Amino acid sequence: MTSDEVAAFLAEGKTANLATIGPNGRPHLTALWYVPNGEVIETWTFAKSQKAANLQRLPQATILVETGDSYEKLRGVSMECDVELVTDVERITAIGQQLMHRYNDNPEIATSASQFVRLQAPKRVGLICRPTKIVSWDHSKLAGTY
Repeated sequence: MTSDEVAAFLAEGKTANLATIGPNGRPHLTALWYVPNGEVIETWTFAKSQKAANLQRLPQATILVETGDSYEKLRGVSMECDVELVTDVERITAIGQQLMHRYNDNPEIATSASQFVRLQAPKRVGLICRPTKIVSWDHSKLAGTY
């Protein structure tokens, strides 16, 4: 995929899989909602979560967003990322607000969730995932020649 196609794919995706390295050296894989900002992924997590602990130790992750229910429809983006852990409550709140608006079709519900976000933000950290390497695929472009 081109850079524009990657950004569009991330914008239409809904769930990302985030892999960090656990204390035992094995991958720790979790699914999460995210806000795309071009090729950058922003999200939040509980400050006491395993992924947050892993990222404090090693602020690197691999993120996968993929789709397709048959081989010729497989599309995906895998990104090796450096991760900035955000501890500023205002920035965390802003990320939470963006998540609520992205995942709620009804703007009134998203807006009313702002109280929830404000209560959650002090318990969370923001994650700004900046890719250092991007690999993408779109099997629909193969036109059956695989």
